[in-house]
Amino acid sequence: MGGRVLPGTPIAVDFWSVRRAGGARLFFLSHMHADHTAGLSGTWRRPLYCSPLTARLLHHRLQVPRCWIRPLEVGQSHALGEEVTVTLLDANHCPGAVMFLFEGAFGTILYTGDFRYASAMRREPLLRGRRIDRLYLDTTHCRPCQPLPSRSRAARQAARLIRAHPSHRVVVGVYSLGKEALLVELAVEFGTWVVVSPSRLEEMRLLEMPNVFTAEEGAGWIRAVDVAEIRRDTLVSWNMTHPTIAILPTGRPVKITHPKIFPIPYSDHSSFSELCEFVKWLKPCSVIPLVRDDMCQAYFQKYLSSDHQALPDLKIPKPVQESLQQQSKTKTRRTVCQQALFKRHSVSQGVVYESPEKHTEEPDGPRGIKVPQQNFCAAAFCSKEGCTGCHVSKEKGKEEQSGEQSGVAIATGAVRQSPVSDEHVPSGNFLQQRNESYLLVPLIVLKQNSSQEFDRVVEDFLRRGEAP
Repeated sequence: MGGRVLPGTPIAVDFWSVRRAGGARLFFLSHMHADHTAGLSGTWRRPLYCSPLTARLLHHRLQVPRCWIRPLEVGQSHALGEEVTVTLLDANHCPGAVMFLFEGAFGTILYTGDFRYASAMRREPLLRGRRIDRLYLDTTHCRPCQPLPSRSRAARQAARLIRAHPSHRVVVGVYSLGKEALLVELAVEFGTWVVVSPSRLEEMRLLEMPNVFTAEEGAGWIRAVDVAEIRRDTLVSWNMTHPTIAILPTGRPVKITHPKIFPIPYSDHSSFSELCEFVKWLKPCSVIPLVRDDMCQAYFQKYLSSDHQALPDLKIPKPVQESLQQQSKTKTRRTVCQQALFKRHSVSQGVVYESPEKHTEEPDGPRGIKVPQQNFCAAAFCSKEGCTGCHVSKEKGKEEQSGEQSGVAIATGAVRQSPVSDEHVPSGNFLQQRNESYLLVPLIVLKQNSSQEFDRVVEDFLRRGEAP
């Protein structure tokens, strides 16, 4: 699950590409899982709002300077200027994870981020009886055919499994953050230390977890390792030394590669029935799934507020309005030159630079690739969707779960390569004939100049193209 820029507001949640954030000025981090911090690093230079626990991990893991981290107390309302009031609510997901309740001229928005619904949330006074105009909902398990037990039941299932193997050591596969409550419960249940790596132990202390963890090898017979270590070859190796079982606490289907690997349906995301119960109780005016699924909105339609068609006028704050107006004027001026340019050269070739406006509501992590030094096509100047001069292939599949991408990262934005067939490649020395010095100037460079300079360069290009 990636982040979002919330339309009609100055707010971005778990979204760290400032260039693609449009008019967003307030940046929020829901928790420290890798798919929510993709693009965030020690070079960040804007105020960032999060919970106190997340603030500790943020500096420790990513070296984000403390001067830009703004921890907000959970359960309290915080006024950020005159435009936005935000309240952080426990998301019941992992240490430090929160939901955001935003209020302003745009209405009331609840952004769950990753969360596991619990009936205790219905006792939250800030949510009880509150009109929610927009609910951004974690729909990771939005499938009726995928039931999940509560975490307490799943933990009991893990305990029964351990008792069924009394002479075995136990290895639990976990991610870098999450499932700490399960580890604590098992340690208390069986009266043993949970052995972890020194780096994980340091983070457990940062999170002020109960004192059941140790980095001393052999001090306990339950050990927590990275989930990637739970595989066939490691199980074979461990069992050559001592009988060992591995537990994988996850709500997702997994492929079993060894008879002593046992998945347990322990999930930090809400089950489908829990999502329905939550939406039915909250009665929002609209639901926006955070994990793209065409069926999710249909499932929740019957639970929406009866006045969901009468949404308030979502007023855009003045600074955001000014930013959007300026972008619109610039785009209008450029369109005139673009149309003239494409009238002469409508064939796309090489690398296509996409407009940042296109990605405002579809945040993918920044994707860096190596940029060739030749074959920049004239279609690179096009920022309109549907233009015949550009053939940008849409990405398919799920969002990436980390910010690491192959290739060379380009700091100014995303660059995607467009497939070109042989029949679209002009014959002869086209670039030399059509003013190579202009065609080879990337759109990213031109955008750094003023709009007047941009128009002058294109007009000059057209005049040169008409010269004999």
